[in-house]
Amino acid sequence: MKTPATPPRRPRDGTLRTALVDAGVALLRTRGPDGLSLRECAAQAGVSHAAPAYHFKNLAGLSTAIAARGYSLFCTAMTARLARAANSPTARLNAICHGYLDFASAHPELFLFIFSGQQLDKENDDFAQHSSNAYGILREACAPFVQPGAEPEEVEILVWSVVHGYAHLTMIHKADNPKFRENWPKLDLLLEHLDRALETAVKT
Repeated sequence: MKTPATPPRRPRDGTLRTALVDAGVALLRTRGPDGLSLRECAAQAGVSHAAPAYHFKNLAGLSTAIAARGYSLFCTAMTARLARAANSPTARLNAICHGYLDFASAHPELFLFIFSGQQLDKENDDFAQHSSNAYGILREACAPFVQPGAEPEEVEILVWSVVHGYAHLTMIHKADNPKFRENWPKLDLLLEHLDRALETAVKT
């Protein structure tokens, strides 16, 4: 008679949380947000279905951790571009926009996930820190273009809308239309128009 299989045990070295988030990102890549489940992540991480409860109370907790990783990588992409940019307001603004696109291109599943309106724990420390840092990078780059007496959000949302829309359209719709594949404008071309508009607004 076969000995019953020993249930997989939860790692005691602190790596389980990372392994579960890794599994969640992999599921996002192959199945999308609807394919996320604590049980499936546990199976991919090689632990019992009850093990995720040690770190995540529910699926929203796991989703929040995945989103926090996404925002962390988002910040890394933007700051990497900033580190190589010239020290001028326009160069720094263009750098974060390229970093935005770098993140969307390298991690499409996370890019779509963090902006998909998922149920997340906005009070979670990791999530709050990384998402706040990401917006802070945008705010700092936009600050030189805010007119005296104007609300910073007017410029921030303008820049955010342009680069986010471009990244999303590039990812989702470019392949749907052969004409777009041949004539899709480079981000720098759009940024030239944006830069001129912002610089004109500051001077007036």
